[in-house]
Amino acid sequence: MRTGLLRYLLAGLLSISPITIIEANELPIIANSSATISLEQEFQLGRIWARMLRGQAPEYGDPLVVNYLNGLLWQLAASSQLQDHRLDLIVLDNPNLNAFAVPGGVVGINSGLLLGAKDEPELASVIAHELAHLSQRHYAQQLEESRRNTPLVLAGILASILLSSVDTQAGIAGISSTMAAGQQAGLNFSRRNEQEADRIGMLNLVSSGFDPFAMPRMFSRIQRSSRFLGQKPPEFLLTHPVSESRIADAENRARQLPSPVYKPQKFDFQLIKKRIEVFYANNLKQLIKGYQESATDDPLSGYGLVIALIKTGKYQQASTALNDLPSNLRQHLYVRLTEAELALASGETKQAVQQLDGLSKLYPDSYPVDQLYAKALRADNQFKKSAQILTKLSQQYPANSYIWYELSETRGQAGDTLGVHEARTEYFLLTGNTAKALRQIEFALREKNLSSSDIARLEDRRREAESIRDEIKNAF
Repeated sequence: MRTGLLRYLLAGLLSISPITIIEANELPIIANSSATISLEQEFQLGRIWARMLRGQAPEYGDPLVVNYLNGLLWQLAASSQLQDHRLDLIVLDNPNLNAFAVPGGVVGINSGLLLGAKDEPELASVIAHELAHLSQRHYAQQLEESRRNTPLVLAGILASILLSSVDTQAGIAGISSTMAAGQQAGLNFSRRNEQEADRIGMLNLVSSGFDPFAMPRMFSRIQRSSRFLGQKPPEFLLTHPVSESRIADAENRARQLPSPVYKPQKFDFQLIKKRIEVFYANNLKQLIKGYQESATDDPLSGYGLVIALIKTGKYQQASTALNDLPSNLRQHLYVRLTEAELALASGETKQAVQQLDGLSKLYPDSYPVDQLYAKALRADNQFKKSAQILTKLSQQYPANSYIWYELSETRGQAGDTLGVHEARTEYFLLTGNTAKALRQIEFALREKNLSSSDIARLEDRRREAESIRDEIKNAF
């Protein structure tokens, strides 16, 4: 999508304003069947927009991080009021604190959101809030209130998030201009949406086994961070303004709810957060020094030290730091995968393959295990076996563009030219580049010795790609 068009579409975005307090016992407002846009239309539009987002904003490829967030999302979704459970998680390579949900079950999470949360319940509170926007069909309600400008408003909602994901400053400017031009009806509607998402999100949080006070704690943390960032507030605040009254309302609501006995998945959140800390560190030398000073008293800092040393190529020191971790932490799947990552990075390819082969038997159908196993096999020149694993993953996670990209590269190394074109077709379709997808299909149809079923399959996919191209064009 052209930047100029994105800026134009932003004019249709409804304004944003701080919320007012709402009674905790008010029932949720579910969008009725007369809404302008149906659930199926939301789903289709959301998938179109997801393709565009993947094509213009970099995704975060760490399989451990993606797997963790996906598990947390589905844990919360199981207790939510979602009518349509077809969810599509997109983890963005962006250090800014932000999460969003758009029609059709598309949930976007910046990897930086984990850096802003102190613990898993706080992270879960943000995701629960976004799921509440989906379950209460707030986008459909916004369209119902703006029937005359339905296409423009929907496009503006989607485009504003896309623009912010690609260019934070442009997103701030676009949303700020929209706020200045907004009408009071839009302001009131936005307040109601946020109130409802807080209330329903907190109920979902408790039903999923989390502390309801995690939500006001996270709100307070976001608000404090905005005071230190000056003119660059967290992206989350651009679409989810946090005020003192909103925090107080959330605290009052939490007091009326039971505090469940929550049993955390030990170390999961903390280990994942350390990986992200290292990934975005501006000064690895200073970070390593800090980890070294605290590793004796804090095993999680010891894990961060291992990751940082691997990233800086200090493999022997990383091995020593790994061996110094307490035995209970070393048995954690994420740490065992890190041990394989160390072996792979240091050139001990056979050792990495052996370790991951063992883990694949202990954890069948584990996304991070299979992803790293395929990577190790490829490094060991076992291209066909690597491609087989990635093919299985592509069937389990058909909307994961990272898998399709890796599969196309691996099939090329395995000498499967037709498979390369087909995997690239899926990758380009997922990232909204239909012209390149159609070109790959043309290349595939020129391959020699195609069977009749191959030709039929490729022709079907060409028609589907052309349909996706037209849907994107018509939607925007």
